[in-house]
Amino acid sequence: MTGLRAQARVLGALVMREMITRYGRENIGFLWLILEPMILTCGVMLLWTLMKHEAHGLTVIAFVLSGYMPLTLWRHISSHMVSCLRHNIPLMYHRQIRLADALIARALLEIGGTTFALLVVYSGAYLAGFIDPFEDIGLNLAGWLFMAWFSFAAGLILAALSEIFEVVEKLVPPFQYLMLPISGMFFMVSWLPHGVQKLALYVPTVHCFEMFRAGTFGNAIKAHYDVSYIFTCCLITTAVGLYLVEHVRKHIKFE
Repeated sequence: MTGLRAQARVLGALVMREMITRYGRENIGFLWLILEPMILTCGVMLLWTLMKHEAHGLTVIAFVLSGYMPLTLWRHISSHMVSCLRHNIPLMYHRQIRLADALIARALLEIGGTTFALLVVYSGAYLAGFIDPFEDIGLNLAGWLFMAWFSFAAGLILAALSEIFEVVEKLVPPFQYLMLPISGMFFMVSWLPHGVQKLALYVPTVHCFEMFRAGTFGNAIKAHYDVSYIFTCCLITTAVGLYLVEHVRKHIKFE
C-alpha cells in the first residue's frame, strides 16, 4: 500500500506539472483542455445538423456526439504522448519517476479533460432537449474506457518509436487522418455490406465506437462489438508499448 500511495503522489505531481507547463497559470489556463474539445464538438454538431437532420433514422446531434467525442479522446491521447518522453527525460534523475509515469500522467490529463468536456456537452444538449438520455450508461462507460486504454497503448508505441525514429512524429498527424474513414466514427457496422463488416471489425476503435453508440441509442440500432477482441488488442498493444518504452529508457541511459 505504501508503494501505491507513493506512486499515486508521483502521478499526481506529474499531472499538475504537465498542466502548468502546457497551459500556464494565467488567462483560462488548463480550462482550455476542456474548452477545446467542447468547442470543436459543438461546431461539428452544428454543421452536421445544418446539413441534414438524421442519419439512418438517428438524430445527427446524438450521432456526432457519440462519434466525435471518442474520436477526440483517441486523437488527444495518442498524439500528445508523442513528444512526452524527450520533454520529461530530466525528471528521470529522481529514482521514483520512470518514463512510463510521465506517459501515464499525460494520458490521465487528456482523459480527464476530454471526459469532463463530454459530460458538459452531453448535459447541455440533454437539458436543451436536443438528445435523449443515454440508454445504457454501462456500455457508454465501457466504450469510453476501452477507447482511452487503446489510445494510451497506441500512444506508448508512437512515443517510443518517435524517440527512435524522428520521422515518426511527423507521420502521426497524417496517420490519424488516414484512420478517420475506417475508425468507426462516420458509420455503424450494420450499415456496411456484409463482407465489409468483417473487415471493419478488425479495427479496434470500431468496437469502441459501437459500444459507445450501443449505450447511446440502445435498441434503436444493431451494434457489432466483441469485448474479448478489444480487450486482447488493448492488452497486446500495451505490452508492446511498454516493451518499447523500456527499450528507449535503456537507450537513453546508455547514451
